Amino acid sequence: MSMRDWVLLFCLSFIWGSSFFLTALAVHEIPPFTLVLARTGIAAIALYIYLRAKGESVPGGWVVIRTFTFLGFFSCAIPFTLFVWAQASISSGLASIINATTPMFTILVAHFALADERLSPNKVIGVVLGIAGVAVLVGGNAMTGINIQTYGILACLGAAFCYGMAGIYGRRYKTMGISPAVGAFGQLLAASIMIAPIVIFVEQPWTGPTPGTVAVLAVLGIAIFTTAFAYLIFFRILASAGAVNVALVTLIIPVTAILLGSGFLGEVLETRHIAGMALIMSGLLAVDGRLWQRLKPKVA
Repeated sequence: MSMRDWVLLFCLSFIWGSSFFLTALAVHEIPPFTLVLARTGIAAIALYIYLRAKGESVPGGWVVIRTFTFLGFFSCAIPFTLFVWAQASISSGLASIINATTPMFTILVAHFALADERLSPNKVIGVVLGIAGVAVLVGGNAMTGINIQTYGILACLGAAFCYGMAGIYGRRYKTMGISPAVGAFGQLLAASIMIAPIVIFVEQPWTGPTPGTVAVLAVLGIAIFTTAFAYLIFFRILASAGAVNVALVTLIIPVTAILLGSGFLGEVLETRHIAGMALIMSGLLAVDGRLWQRLKPKVA
C-alpha cells in the first residue's frame, strides 16, 4: 500500500467509526428499516448531486444493473439493517469488535475468488494481530451480556460477512470502467429500492412518534458523512490497494470510537486501549508487507 492509501484508510476508519456512535443516537427513536432507508436514500441523493456537478453519467445495461443490485444487497441493505437491528440490543463497542472480523471473511473469500489475493503468512499474522488488538482495546466491559445477546452478535457477524463479499465483488467497478462515485450511487439507489417497500408496507414510520432533533441530525450525519462521502474514499482504496487491504479499516474503527469518547464524553484512555492500538498498528504493518521486507537480511 502507498502512503496515500494509508492516509485514506485512516480517514475512512474515522468516518466509519463515528457511524456506530451516530447510529446509537438514532436507533431507539427510528425503526431499523426506516433508518437504513433514510441512510441509503439521502446518501444516494447527495451522490447524485455530486455526479451532476461533475458531469458524470450512470451507465445502463444488464451487467451494470446486476452489479449495482448485488452490491446494493450485500454492501448496503443487508449489513446496514443487521447492524442497526443489533445495536438496539448490544453496545456499539461490541458491534465494532464483531465488525472487525470483516478482514477474516474477506481474506478467505479472496483466496478462492481472486488470483492476485491468495493467503500469505503476513496477511494471516496481520489479521490475527488486528483482531487481538481490537479485543484488547474494547476490553471485557463491552463483552458483558454476550451470552444473552446472541442474536445481535450473529447479526453483526452476518453483516461482516456481507461486507467481505461486497469488498471482493466491488473490484468489478474498476474493470467495468465505473468510477467510485457512480458505483456508490448505483448500489445505494439499488438498496433504497429494495428497502422502500418494507418501510412503506410494514414499518410505516409516519404512524409512530416523531423522532427528536438529535436523532434526525444523526441520520443526516450517517447518510452524508459516513455513507456518501465514505464510499468515495472506500472505492478509491479498493481500486488501488485491493479488497483485503481496504477491509483492514474495520480494525481501526474501534480506535476512533475510543478517541471520540475521550474527547467528547470525558472517557479516559486506559493501558489496555494503548496496548490494543499497538497490536492493531502491528497487524497493519504485517499485512502491508513492507516491514517484513526491511527486516529480511540483504544478500550481498
